[in-house]
Amino acid sequence: MALSRAPSSARTSTPRPDADVLAARAKHRIGIPKLLNVWSTHQFWLGFFEALGVPPNRVVFSGDTSEEQMRAHGRGRGTVDCCYPVKCGAGHYGELVFGLKRKIDILFSPKIYSLDSYMKGHVVDSLSCPRVMAAPENIQAGFIKEGDVFAQNGIRYVAPLVTLGDRRLVPRELFSALDGVIEGLSLEETADAVEAGYAALDAFNDAMRAKSRAVIEWCARENRPAILVLARPYHMDAGIGHEIEADLQAYGYPILWSQYLPTDPELLAWLFGPDLAAGYIKSPLDIADVWPSSYSANTNEILWGAKFGARMPWISAVVRLTSYECGMDQPTFTPVQQIVERSGTLFFSFQELDSTKPAGSVKIRTETIAYYLGRSSADIIAKKRARLAARAPLPEATSEEPVRAAG
Repeated sequence: MALSRAPSSARTSTPRPDADVLAARAKHRIGIPKLLNVWSTHQFWLGFFEALGVPPNRVVFSGDTSEEQMRAHGRGRGTVDCCYPVKCGAGHYGELVFGLKRKIDILFSPKIYSLDSYMKGHVVDSLSCPRVMAAPENIQAGFIKEGDVFAQNGIRYVAPLVTLGDRRLVPRELFSALDGVIEGLSLEETADAVEAGYAALDAFNDAMRAKSRAVIEWCARENRPAILVLARPYHMDAGIGHEIEADLQAYGYPILWSQYLPTDPELLAWLFGPDLAAGYIKSPLDIADVWPSSYSANTNEILWGAKFGARMPWISAVVRLTSYECGMDQPTFTPVQQIVERSGTLFFSFQELDSTKPAGSVKIRTETIAYYLGRSSADIIAKKRARLAARAPLPEATSEEPVRAAG
């Protein structure tokens, strides 16, 4: 997918480095561990490094999490942490250091302090989980405890603290980390590259929201149910979320993720208009009525996703994924379940996910979910749609057409 770039007078006025500097930059091969909040910010890093002159095909992400990855590349380098999405990072680092035929010369693993969430301005803050933010420090320790493995393999290790939730701070944060690593870098050029990174991220997020809107429109037009997944971005990793959503999709149900729900004003006004009129919330993206301590970006999006799923008629089931001993998720279990179930929407949860996929129990659970969706979706859709008296800003099927469950 081509990523558009926002026009910038600042970018055109910044002198470009000379040909020798650009040639040196083009030779870099940058490895980025594909874990944690990189799952929701990857397009920013691709746009950022491309703007600095590093070709996209020379920015390499590690593979999906797997036990084989850990055995082959991370054994003996893990650190004590009950959070599996953090603990598995040793395998990602090891793959980039030891497992690539074409070696990297920079391992870039940002400590993301805050996120550029679509809920910014409607919540208190958009911070990362502290454990997730500090994970690079934790993982790095396993590679320097008996000598600097990065230096031994000719790799520069770069792990800046990055406040993606505040675009004004990011240029200086990244310049401080990359000055002397990327040839001829200036603060002004870094600022232009940051702008390009945000343009790439914004374009990607907009495209994903448009796809989600298209899925909901199809469901409305065809009278078909969809499933909403409430999870953290890294549960999209096949080794962490165990592809539970793919198992459900195999039954014919479209899957939506809370990170990429549509936020079109007319759609949100239709869903949240009654709450706005009653004064329960100040905006459609406000979650103060259910979660006043709205500091964590991913937690905020999960709570708002629950509210969206509870109101959208064609979301007939919500599936919650959480990892083992996730301290950020545990306080939200009851609020999320109550929000969803009180609307009459089916709610299912897969909690305490860890390194091993319990294939047998997952198969039984997904079969059960598919059964209840087939049995109950028509009634759920009809009742939720009846609560929204106004005409939907969606291409609905005619009233004569029956609600059809996926087959």
